[in-house]
Amino acid sequence: MRLLLTLVPEENFPSWAVGKHAVQSMLYYHLTGTPYEDLHRRPGFKFFCFSDLFPGGDFRKGEPKNLIVSSPDEAFIEAIYERLSSAEKVILGRHSLRVERVKTLRLRPREAFTTGSPVVVEAPPGRGKFFTFHEHGDLNYFIEKLEENALAKYEAFAGEKFEPGGPIFKKMIPKVRKNGRIDVYVRINVGGRHFDVPGSNWERLEVELNDGNRDFYAFLMDAGIGILNSLGFGFLNPLKS
Repeated sequence: MRLLLTLVPEENFPSWAVGKHAVQSMLYYHLTGTPYEDLHRRPGFKFFCFSDLFPGGDFRKGEPKNLIVSSPDEAFIEAIYERLSSAEKVILGRHSLRVERVKTLRLRPREAFTTGSPVVVEAPPGRGKFFTFHEHGDLNYFIEKLEENALAKYEAFAGEKFEPGGPIFKKMIPKVRKNGRIDVYVRINVGGRHFDVPGSNWERLEVELNDGNRDFYAFLMDAGIGILNSLGFGFLNPLKS
């Protein structure tokens, strides 16, 4: 299940002024008073994700920005919806934005997905914290960690294992930057400490969709892929044929 949030800036400010941690903090704030108010302190997977703000670019007074929040837990989306639908404004970082629209969505998985935010996986042991294609360059390792994480998340949420019977994505087409590299870096600000998180964006992630795996891909579509989903990484959108 998903929530579409449309926000209107009340002043001009640069895009870098609102990072992923600011969006995450706003969502956690609006979970206060709900059964999810302590979610940020719970160990393990958080089972929600959110997109990059779109359209991209700097914030201009009166020009709307959109955010999609997704979760396989419908009660989580309903809790966020109830709180945000009664809010006139939200705070992102140090800036106030007017809430113009809050809408819930239910989407079905399709045979192809695209990423709405960079995908992050752990680096190989002893080689840093996060994987990069430039430094580590091992596509097989990236796919292995992606699948390992996806299956672990699904089992934790559904209470049962899923056996894909092959690669979870039959075809993967990355978004290649103008410099020929795949890696992108997102600056994160947590408690005044800045660090860069590397990830990769993907134009198409194709799957063999059938009745036996539909629930699994519906879960991935709303839980996100890779790690740091609750910080807005690994967001997926289904693609029309």
